[in-house]
Amino acid sequence: MSSFEKKINYTFKNKSLLTEALTHSSCAFAKKRGSNERLEFLGDSVLSLITSEYLFEQLRDVPEGQLTKLRAGIVCELSLFGFAKKIGLGEELFLGKGEEITGGRERKSILSDAFEALIAAIFLDGGISEAEKFVLTFMPKKSNLTSGKPLLSDYKTILQEIIQKNPEEKISYNLINETGEAHNKVFTSSVVLDNRQIGTGSGKSKKQAEQKAARNALKLMGYEYD
Repeated sequence: MSSFEKKINYTFKNKSLLTEALTHSSCAFAKKRGSNERLEFLGDSVLSLITSEYLFEQLRDVPEGQLTKLRAGIVCELSLFGFAKKIGLGEELFLGKGEEITGGRERKSILSDAFEALIAAIFLDGGISEAEKFVLTFMPKKSNLTSGKPLLSDYKTILQEIIQKNPEEKISYNLINETGEAHNKVFTSSVVLDNRQIGTGSGKSKKQAEQKAARNALKLMGYEYD
């Protein structure tokens, strides 16, 4: 676990808290040591508090309703899934054989819950200041908060990380339509998995169209973000 602690830039004084945060309820020894479900419950509240304070301080002229929407986008399941992927959380989990066989290390609900459990473990071990340091490394910059773009915008990376677990499968993006005047074009792209189209999207640039295509593909795969 020392390598994982280096990755998250936090060393636990009470290692059992980290073990509990990484233990899914399907794991055999969860009955004796406890799973991460209770920590996930606490971590949800700690994450919400830290995120709320961050948005409150960064966006002083933004009304409550918009702050609520922004917070929802940051703490939604797919966002947490993306955060968990960044630190390789799935590789560290203790899972039961059934979950292991059925791809539990890549399941968005398991990873997002474990991420919240990890926040709670850091909070209990080191206090709110350490939990805040950890959470803030995942917060979007102020410029992204005010840009009007989706907070979780790198859908292509998330899709790629999901697909690459099956090395024989390949994804590609194709420009399938381009309309409008030169100064106001709309591009439409498709994302293709092994010659099968799994999503399309349109945008003001080719890059934006590809991101929307990846987002729609993720939705079809069950990875809802809102």
